[in-house]
Amino acid sequence: MSTNLTLVIDEDLLRAARVKALQEGTSVNEICRQAIARYAGPVDTGESFASQLRGLSSKLSRQARAQPKVAQEGRDAMYDEAMAERSPTLWAALGQAEVVKVTRSK
Repeated sequence: MSTNLTLVIDEDLLRAARVKALQEGTSVNEICRQAIARYAGPVDTGESFASQLRGLSSKLSRQARAQPKVAQEGRDAMYDEAMAERSPTLWAALGQAEVVKVTRSK
């Protein structure tokens, strides 16, 4: 049996919680349910913690596989793409310039 619960929460805090929950693929309702379960439940054992960790790892793996290909290309590729969009002429010129290693003499 489930029961409804009414909470009084600051609007900005609730808005931030909704955004973060959406980014994590969950809901504020589920976050509250889990927090209350942890608060009211028995003391966690090592096995319970390990089980939660395995569940979180699986969830993160699923999210990583669902990410667009761009996110998997690496930081350098994303940087190159962003720079090409912001300054296409400069980025094209830099791409054709020779790389010169500068060393300082003491």
